[in-house]
Parts: sequence; C-alpha cells; structure tokens
Amino acid sequence: MQTVSLFDAKTHLSRIVEDLIRGKEDRVMIARRGKPAVYVTRADTTDVSRRIGIASGRFDVPDDIDGSNRQIALLFGAEGQS
Repeated sequence: MQTVSLFDAKTHLSRIVEDLIRGKEDRVMIARRGKPAVYVTRADTTDVSRRIGIASGRFDVPDDIDGSNRQIALLFGAEGQS
C-alpha cells in the first residue's frame, strides 16, 4: 500500500488513479499532516446489468409457489396482515 501526502495526491491524482485501475496498487493511503486521513481504492467494476435473470432456466418454479404464504406469514407473526 502506497502512502502519499495530501499535496502529492492533489498533484499526482491521475497517476494514483491509473495505478489503482491497472492493479499496481490495491489501495492508497492519503495522509494529512503525516497522519492517515483516507484510503482510496478502485471502484467495484462488476457488471450488474446481467444480474436480473442470471438464474433463468436453472430451476423450475412450481405453479403453487404462493400456496403457503398465509401459513408462513403466521409463523413470522404477521397474523392478519396481507
């Protein structure tokens, strides 16, 4: 982990970001007056656009899947609520 001063972080922000994106650094600590202030890390770049429907075709949903909703609600104390 690299540690940089606040001044150096402002001066070399582009390089710091590039190091994080390329994986050269996993996180960078920015110090203010010699004391740790913040950590900078690469943003999670997981593609969430494919999350909906990701399990499509992997299992069958029974036609009566909602048949026990009332009983389950009673078990969780949701009596009289629908």
